[in-house]
Amino acid sequence: MAGRIEDYALIGDMQTAALICRDGTADWLCLPRFDSHAAFAGLLGTEEHGFWRIGPAHPSGAAPPSADRRRYRGDSLVLESEWDTPRGTVRVIDFMPPRDGAPQLIRIVEGVSGRVPMRSALRMRFSYGRVVPWVHKRGDRTVAVAGPDSVWLDTTADTFGKDLTTYSDFTVSPGERIAFTISWQPSHGEPPALPDPEGSLAATEDFWREWVGHCTYHGPYRDAVVRSLITLKALTYAPTGGIVAAPTTSLPEEIGGVRNWDYRYTWLRDAAITLSSLLRTGYREEARAWREWLLRAVAGDPENLQIMYGIAGERELGEAELSWLPGYENSTPVRVGNGAAGQLQLDVYGEVTEALHLAHMTGLARNDYASVLQLRLIGYLEDHWNEPDEGIWEVRGPRRHFVHSKVMAWVAVDRTIKLIESGDVDGPLERWRELRDDIHRDVCEKGYDKERNTFTQSYGSQELDASLLLIPQMGFLPPDDKRVIGTIEAIQRELSTPDGFVLRYPTAGHEAGVDGLEGDEGAFLACSFWLADDLAMIGRVDEARQLFEKLLGLRNDLGLLAEEWDPRLQRQVGNFPQAFSHVPLIDTALRLTASSAFGG
Repeated sequence: MAGRIEDYALIGDMQTAALICRDGTADWLCLPRFDSHAAFAGLLGTEEHGFWRIGPAHPSGAAPPSADRRRYRGDSLVLESEWDTPRGTVRVIDFMPPRDGAPQLIRIVEGVSGRVPMRSALRMRFSYGRVVPWVHKRGDRTVAVAGPDSVWLDTTADTFGKDLTTYSDFTVSPGERIAFTISWQPSHGEPPALPDPEGSLAATEDFWREWVGHCTYHGPYRDAVVRSLITLKALTYAPTGGIVAAPTTSLPEEIGGVRNWDYRYTWLRDAAITLSSLLRTGYREEARAWREWLLRAVAGDPENLQIMYGIAGERELGEAELSWLPGYENSTPVRVGNGAAGQLQLDVYGEVTEALHLAHMTGLARNDYASVLQLRLIGYLEDHWNEPDEGIWEVRGPRRHFVHSKVMAWVAVDRTIKLIESGDVDGPLERWRELRDDIHRDVCEKGYDKERNTFTQSYGSQELDASLLLIPQMGFLPPDDKRVIGTIEAIQRELSTPDGFVLRYPTAGHEAGVDGLEGDEGAFLACSFWLADDLAMIGRVDEARQLFEKLLGLRNDLGLLAEEWDPRLQRQVGNFPQAFSHVPLIDTALRLTASSAFGG
């Protein structure tokens, strides 16, 4: 069985990523891209669906031992795991070098003390664990081939095949290093170049050291911020600048439940807020690359803006279920693709416009088409802002007039007005000022419950929604407005778990809730960070800091967060690691640092 979600470490090459458990098992790897079929799918099934374990030899039938220690090497994505055994101590170094050719996963076994017997067990299964490849020798190399895929194993250790698995049994002494590398290549192509594990390790460390050196944040939460930035960089698809929401699919929001979605795509919302955090911490090149990705993805058709695209800008992301996979801890169905791509979510226009506005304000080199796109987006919103939609949480129930969607439509118009006022573009300034006022008035009249002194999830609804916490952060109303304070306090009162974390909205257990789905979910980590932000904005800085530091305590030992926290099981749930959790961590750290600087 796969480990707990927080038991996993992330390594990647900014085109795909692997998850490696505490026991040295790589249980998830899609090749050659984030959204490709998995070659190791044990995370969503069993070892029969593909894995690669390297660790101390253990008795047959016994559970493999977990590492006694693990860490990333400094500010990098190079993982070190160490085991203390009766025979001595051994270290495994795992990494994926930034790609210049074939994608590679490199694992270097290093003896620290004593003589430690080790075993490597590699079980390749293509097409999400469904296809057993033909494994054979090509000289000193082992190659697994099935259909369009081939994976090449290179090592100086002896290997042998048994039970459709490639094994290597060996012993390491102090200072001895034995490397194993797998490289993916199209099966019809030439063999990939022979790897240089030690050279690749040095180059990978140099890459991360140089990249982290651009970070402009030096506050009290630097370690947490830098680890989150590295995670966001790892989720960026380097060839295009697209940013995936997470490198996994179908890790459940409720263990054993049906809320299992594929997050290996680029949501405009997630990517836009990621861009914001990168810009605010000094990473302009990523912002430029994402803006170019956006312009290619939207092309000349902003009227048909999708909420999400493939990492190269693909539009067709059809959803399917993989019936042969039993799911993570029997959470089914396992889904690939995402049917939400066809939804109408009007808030996306606001997030994209806010990202373009921030890029403009921070001096990113002007792109004339970006300004034209922004004007065309507002031209579309002008005619459609007052329609119902599926909202930020992608409900699969009926469309509603979600308050957050209307607020973000206001943001889109407001930021475009500021662009026109700056003199960089021309547009119908007075007409759009009137539009901005109309949207604001509509929200305050129809989305606010005067008796309870709170905004509501949608027009005419009594429900609350944690996305309302963004109202002051987006500048829709000032933080000291009584309606803002009332909304914050209502969410604290009605949507908080006993430990102070925040649910997105009420769910209905075995009945279909407001989102059209059965089942419940954990506390949503992004919303919990938003609450800490809001508390700081209304002057409750000590309370904000306490909540923020409790949230930092939910990270795993490597500083990684999934999408949600299950307060009942006290564990992380949802796809992992999740950009939408790490971005608000950065934002809240920046706000709390600023509050401290000004005596808050």
